[in-house]
Amino acid sequence: MQTTTEFQLEYSVVDGDTLPCAAILVAAGNATRMGGEKQFLSVFGIPVLARTMLAFEQCDAVRDIVVVARDKDIPEVQVLADTYGISKLTAIVAGGKERQDSVENGLQALASDVVYVAIHDGARPLITPELIHKVIEEAHINGAAAPGVPVKDTIKQADQEKKIIKTVPRSDLYAIQTPQVFDRAIYSEALAIAKANSLAVTDDCMLCESAGFPVKITEGSYRNIKITTQEDVAFAEVLLRQEEQND
Repeated sequence: MQTTTEFQLEYSVVDGDTLPCAAILVAAGNATRMGGEKQFLSVFGIPVLARTMLAFEQCDAVRDIVVVARDKDIPEVQVLADTYGISKLTAIVAGGKERQDSVENGLQALASDVVYVAIHDGARPLITPELIHKVIEEAHINGAAAPGVPVKDTIKQADQEKKIIKTVPRSDLYAIQTPQVFDRAIYSEALAIAKANSLAVTDDCMLCESAGFPVKITEGSYRNIKITTQEDVAFAEVLLRQEEQND
């Protein structure tokens, strides 16, 4: 396995032809907090997952797109891709029991020559091609990267009775977003280690962290929200309406 220093020497330029990058869009959740299928909800006239796919379609650093969806949703995802002209889509695969199982299913669907993998929440439709490109570029230099934004709120640690134990200094705290981009070899090794140790993770960075691979934080965007509740849909539409007015 190469070290981070070796990655810095070998991978310094984003070039989709020589260092192919594929995106895995994870859209296999049950959306229990939403009370419906959030990936198909309309946000300012375009379904959530369609907006997400379009951002990766328009990013020149991404060659292929794989969508991971619930088995019953696969036909509808294909309809979305056809309707919105997603030419980079190479596969739609069924999700697994846990999120990391879904990502693994997506990983298995990638072409053999893919060097980098960008793993993204299908429910983050306001991601931009520019931010995707920036995170991929950082991963080319460091082997692994993820967008993050400084935490704005004061963070408290509490006990099981919800009593505050202490205030956590927020100066070094970041809210991590997606896409999280990895050298495929790094991610595959980290996944194997996690499986061998029955480790459950909350995101893909944690997978690599637990295996000892450092992940570089790239400046993210507070606009890059995840659609989890109906309030998120309303907020996303406000942001899009403001952008339309500013154009």
